[in-house]
Amino acid sequence: MAKREKKQVITGVTPEQAEQAFADFATSDARIVKINADMDVQFTKIREKYADDLTQLEADKSKAFETIQVYATENKDTLFPKKKSIETVHGIYGFRTGTPKLKTLKGFTWPSVTKLLEKLMPSYVRKVVEPAKDKLLADREKKGVAEKLADVGIEVVQDETFYIERKTEETA
Repeated sequence: MAKREKKQVITGVTPEQAEQAFADFATSDARIVKINADMDVQFTKIREKYADDLTQLEADKSKAFETIQVYATENKDTLFPKKKSIETVHGIYGFRTGTPKLKTLKGFTWPSVTKLLEKLMPSYVRKVVEPAKDKLLADREKKGVAEKLADVGIEVVQDETFYIERKTEETA
């Protein structure tokens, strides 16, 4: 479990202390960027070193998977009469039944299915009723809308967050 730290509330900061804190912030941030860049270079070298091996191993793995899948599919009735998987020395392989899902028949689209459901099986069609938040925000200052926002239980708020942007110097 992570150790909790209490944040000490700082008050009475002088302009000199604030400027020194900004200098410390900028120095730390620049160092973090430099270390991350150095790490990225090393990661890239490691990836390049093993790229060919990984590509070959992925191809070998894919070919072996395909071979096992073809064998299991061709011998499904004899290999899986009761169980859906087989355990071997190297692991387990088998077939998993996916979650049931709906798929349209040939010649049908979801909009056409929805229209038919509305006629034949209306209890299976959802009608979503929800606030048009985008429209409310866009019209928030219009007469007739602004006055009624509180009546319907909403208000327009904007959060304000503090930020710091460090000046960076490009190095060649």
